[in-house]
Amino acid sequence: MAMTNDALKILQKMTADDPEIEEMVQESSLNAELAQLIYNARKQAGLTQQQLADRIGTKQSVIARLEDADYEGHSLSMLQKIARALNQHLEVKLVGNSDRTPRES
Repeated sequence: MAMTNDALKILQKMTADDPEIEEMVQESSLNAELAQLIYNARKQAGLTQQQLADRIGTKQSVIARLEDADYEGHSLSMLQKIARALNQHLEVKLVGNSDRTPRES
């Protein structure tokens, strides 16, 4: 088999036989994606963490935590507040497993 330096492919190969680890990797990926989404939206709006915090009535440290890829406490209500503060709307959808990228063998 050809060598790869693609981290996702390596993780997929390492977790292919362990559903529990695969689930943890997927959860971590979602947390990182949400953190990056919040960061990008805030930066695109030209706001500091403090300014966004002021708009939604929280502390700067809360925004910093939400933008941390390791944070696991994202809530829909907080994401909705952030979206409104940035003049955006939150869109949530459920996607069937068949729509996910298949793992490599």
